Amino acid sequence: MRKMSVLLVALALLALPASAQARDRNFDLPQAGVYIEGIGVDEHAGVLYVSATNQSGTIYRGHLGSRDRTLEVWQPPTAGNDGRGIEVDRFGRVFVAGGPAAEVRVFDRRGTLLAELPTGAAGSYLNDVWIGPERSGDEPSGRGSGAAYVTDSSLPVIWRVSNHFGHWRIDRFLDVSGTIAYTPPLTDFDLGGITISPNGRYLLTTQGTTGQLWRVDLWTRRISEVDLGGTRVTNADGIVLRGHTLYVVQNFTRQISKIQLGRRFERGRVVQVMPTPADRTFTTAKPVGRTLLAVDSKFGFPATAAVAEDRIVAIEAF
Repeated sequence: MRKMSVLLVALALLALPASAQARDRNFDLPQAGVYIEGIGVDEHAGVLYVSATNQSGTIYRGHLGSRDRTLEVWQPPTAGNDGRGIEVDRFGRVFVAGGPAAEVRVFDRRGTLLAELPTGAAGSYLNDVWIGPERSGDEPSGRGSGAAYVTDSSLPVIWRVSNHFGHWRIDRFLDVSGTIAYTPPLTDFDLGGITISPNGRYLLTTQGTTGQLWRVDLWTRRISEVDLGGTRVTNADGIVLRGHTLYVVQNFTRQISKIQLGRRFERGRVVQVMPTPADRTFTTAKPVGRTLLAVDSKFGFPATAAVAEDRIVAIEAF
């Protein structure tokens, strides 16, 4: 109960101006009118990366230990680019899912573009990304090594980005159409958030339109629905896994659901539902220590605010 109370108090504080908060650990954008979407964290380097959806692929960067909580432009806008989910591997390489640009961009810590990998599939919409084992059947390697697995919200495909001796490639890792139903039209956001079990064995991914949670066995490529006892996590966007506890950020439902998963991630139960403020739309989050850094994208609200508002919100969750 103490954790729940702390989290609900933290969420209530989000509605207050920064001057009214005892500790402002949020991150601000350098300008107003920006919709942001994804977040990646490089704890080793002490930085976080944030993608913008309406700034031609602009990526912002913030410093976790700095008193300056204003995000800075790390990758400038480039015509034709876009940015959605972000993940950072153990080498500090930054993987950016390109949404409607249908590509994955990979950067090193210095900001050098290492690869730009289009799927080449019409209608592809790359939503979220996570690092997992290189191949099916590999020994579990956990987060931070191997290949990047990417959800496609418009096409029933999970993509994989890999690097062999400096040669980058993107390929269709798994066609999910035989098991996971996609809903028309293509503008629906179907598969979205993605993560991997601590032992590297299972991918977990959400179908935001239907509210289903799916498990993919990386050794066998078998897809199965996680039994949530009839509960649906509709509008599921980004997901965060700590051990066997899953946090599901439900954007337009405006809540974060905490799910306790079984030993093999085959079933789960919702143990807590945490409402987010009605005047904000959270899209995803990443853990840093005992904190969730949640993305406040402001989707569904005017993008013409006179001043930049807090957009990366720190929530005490663990």
